[in-house]
Amino acid sequence: MKPIIGVTASMEVDGMEYKMNLRNIRAIEQTGGIPVILPYYHDYQDIEALLDKIDGLYLPGGYDIDPSLFGDSPHPKLGIIIPERDRLENEVISYFLDKDKPILGVCRGCQILNVVTGGTMYQDLDTQYTGQLIQHTQKAAFHHRSHSVNITPSSLLGNLVQATEIKVNSFHHQANRTLGKDFMISAVAADGVMEAFESKIHRFVLGVQWHPEGLVNLSDDRSLAIYQGFIQACK
Repeated sequence: MKPIIGVTASMEVDGMEYKMNLRNIRAIEQTGGIPVILPYYHDYQDIEALLDKIDGLYLPGGYDIDPSLFGDSPHPKLGIIIPERDRLENEVISYFLDKDKPILGVCRGCQILNVVTGGTMYQDLDTQYTGQLIQHTQKAAFHHRSHSVNITPSSLLGNLVQATEIKVNSFHHQANRTLGKDFMISAVAADGVMEAFESKIHRFVLGVQWHPEGLVNLSDDRSLAIYQGFIQACK
């Protein structure tokens, strides 16, 4: 049977419906997984019965993250936050880490994965990063590869993409700042901004700052390899 992949969804501030970019669903389907959108539960003891049946966790992009989760006050440039989503993802990430089940996070998903595991963030790169930045919120089509990232060859990511440098798309104004214990940086941009990180103690826990789901359907072999590796780990 194909592995079942739990996917967290976004929601508008005052909305009553889930929101999901179809590219995420298609990337999982295309590489052999069955995506299931996880609901925002009020009683998280109940959701464990569902999580037991799920083989992997996929954390897609979305709005900003509540800075109180990493001990910060809201920055003037902080965007929309959805506390219910933060709460759900905190619970399911912790569960999957404890069970050593595979996790893949992209963009916001990469950031919340880092925060839940003890890391910190830049709430706004343009005003908080001390170095000279490249453009991280590209003004181009979603599938355009706007900048390069340098990858640690011996890392999980390096083994998946079989390259030390790839070009990626980029749509973020926040970024990971420091990592929690037992995690390592596996890719950085030319300006030093963290672009990917992974666990040193789990089978497959990977966060990437870009949007590989937007490149998979263009037959981008390296983006495809990230999803294939994730789905394979979930089997």
